[in-house]
Parts: sequence; structure tokens; C-alpha cells
Amino acid sequence: MKPACKVEILFDFTRSGACPWLAINDVVMGGVSRSEIRIENGRAVFEGMVSQESGGGFASVRSLPSYWDLQAFSGIVLTIRGDGRRYKLRLKSDPDLDGICWETAFTTEAGEHRTIHFPFTDLVPVYRGTHVPETPPFNPSHVATFGFLISDKQAGPFRLEIETLAAYC
Repeated sequence: MKPACKVEILFDFTRSGACPWLAINDVVMGGVSRSEIRIENGRAVFEGMVSQESGGGFASVRSLPSYWDLQAFSGIVLTIRGDGRRYKLRLKSDPDLDGICWETAFTTEAGEHRTIHFPFTDLVPVYRGTHVPETPPFNPSHVATFGFLISDKQAGPFRLEIETLAAYC
């Protein structure tokens, strides 16, 4: 008999310690947006400034490469507090900087805490912001990195607080 499925915390930012995530912004293509991720009051805070100058317009963070086998789960659940802007959750099976990402978008409510469920079936394959048709379905048995991206075509400050990132059934 298969054991009952439960929520598995993948990142619990309520614990003190270093934040094993990196910022990757549009400076890689000549832009000037900036961001950081840090632990503050028991949450990971993804914060910065998006600029559309010099052909830019995005900021992102991603976890350090590791390996997660999530095939026993249905999707990802986040506990967050946002600023009213639109973000993307991104998963990669390849730990390299470049390559296909699997993403889904979500809009936050300014100042509100929310728990959001993202089924793996809702993830869309993209490469450098462009949908990649005819890609095999997302395979949750090999996840190398998790990330967040803001690319909502709005210049200005942003702040996304992440309390937990987990897998759910």
C-alpha cells in the first residue's frame, strides 16, 4: 500500500540562517535592474528595483542547485506576502544558468498573506521568457532549482516575502 502523501517543506525561511539563493537580474543582458534575497523576520525577502532602461525589465532569484525528487507530489505551495505586483514561480531540472524553465505566474495582494497552490500541470516551459512549444511535460522527479521572477513590464520597486515553499499532494 502506498503511504499517505503529506506536505513536504522544501524551504522553511522561518528558521534563521543564510539564504541559499542567488540574484540573477537583467544586467546579464545590459539592463540595470537590481534585486537581492535575504532572511528578514522569518521570511525570505526578494526585493529590489525593476528598470526598463538599457533594454532591461526583469529581476530574479533562484535557489542554489540541488536535487529534489517530487514525483510523489502534485505541485508546489507557497506562503507569501506581496506588494500587489505579478511574479513567476520557476522550476528547472537543469542546474545550469541557461536552459528551459518551467513557470507559472501569480499576482499578489499588497500587504496580504496568502497560501497559493501551483499544480505541476500548470507549469509552462519557457526559454529566456519565450514559450517553448512541443516540449515534453514537466517531470517532477528531477528538480534542480526553484526561483522567482518579476518581469511585469512595470518599472519600480518590488518586494515579495516568502515564508515557506513546499510540495503538496
